[in-house]
Amino acid sequence: MKKLGFRSFQLGRLRQHAVPVAVWLGALACVVALFHHRAQRFEVLGIAQGQVRQVAATCRGRLRSVPVQLFQEVKAGDVVAVIDTILDDEDIEAELAIASAQIRHLQAELAATSDRFTAEAVNLDTDRFATHRRFCVDVENARLRVLELKAALETDRIMLEDLQLNAKIFTTQSISDHNDVAYYERQRRGVEYNALAKKIEDNQRLLAQAEIDLLEAQRRRDEFTQRRLQHPSLDAALEVTRRAVEVQEREIDRLLARREPLVLKAPIDGVVSQILRRPVRRTGEGVVRQMIRRAGEAVLDGEPILTVSATEPDEILTYASREQSGLVRVGMEVEIIKETEPAQIARSHIVYLGPIMEVAPQRLWVVPDIPDWGRPMLIKIPPGLKLIPGEVVGIKVL
Repeated sequence: MKKLGFRSFQLGRLRQHAVPVAVWLGALACVVALFHHRAQRFEVLGIAQGQVRQVAATCRGRLRSVPVQLFQEVKAGDVVAVIDTILDDEDIEAELAIASAQIRHLQAELAATSDRFTAEAVNLDTDRFATHRRFCVDVENARLRVLELKAALETDRIMLEDLQLNAKIFTTQSISDHNDVAYYERQRRGVEYNALAKKIEDNQRLLAQAEIDLLEAQRRRDEFTQRRLQHPSLDAALEVTRRAVEVQEREIDRLLARREPLVLKAPIDGVVSQILRRPVRRTGEGVVRQMIRRAGEAVLDGEPILTVSATEPDEILTYASREQSGLVRVGMEVEIIKETEPAQIARSHIVYLGPIMEVAPQRLWVVPDIPDWGRPMLIKIPPGLKLIPGEVVGIKVL
């Protein structure tokens, strides 16, 4: 009886000690599970960001105007800068004069070709080929006339702009009517301006008529070609002149296009977030100052002029710490917590995971003076979540 009682006493004591041990082991398991769960649901900060586009010059030139202001809203396609592409060392008027001389040279060659065709027509004693040749010569003469008038008009327009600019400068000066020399000079400039303007107006009418004559000559030639077979030697004889005329046509078009300013347009809808400045070092000062670009300044090919930023962000940039970098993956669901008014909570997922550890932006550093490194992640902003570009939000991995 005593042995049975002692054993029962030992079993009772074991049962009493087993309960606290089991409770302690369960608590330890719970703590481990909580720490693991906490590691899986870590929280980081992220920055909402949208598209940012720089508008840069596509060629060398001189800035004519920037018709937008800082923080002004723009639509895609709105004009944000205008650049004159004619450089100071270029003389378009001289190039037009050369093109005009080439046209006159081609006219002389065409006249000689026409004389040769006429002689061949007489020798052949037939007017079928002669008529067709005459139609072809008329077309080429009409094309040369159109080019000649275009070159002359553009030259006169350049001279008219110079006279107009000189007249503005002359009129801004204080000139007494009793100064005969100055009065005569002003009258003479006015007569020159009016005469040149009248000449341009007359040449415009002549150009319109010349283009009509060209269409009419082409129509007559085409109608005759449909009725008559074209002589094989005719195309070969006129081929060189035709190619030369095409070259001059393209040259005239190129020169006319050079006079048109380069218009830069906004690539996206957004706000002008930055008008870039140029560094200037003033005489006697060791500090380089930043000056806003003004009209008349030279710009280089590829030089940025301003920046357009989207008004609504489309992604959130955040960084996973060294301890968290192995837990994240593309497609992982996250919770976005916006604490500013109106406060919102939304769900999304990771769309991009950087391949290397990088220095996070300073706004995301835990200690302002100590850089934080992390693995970059991009999170898509879900519809309905209202954020401002640059706004900081909380990110919780689910």
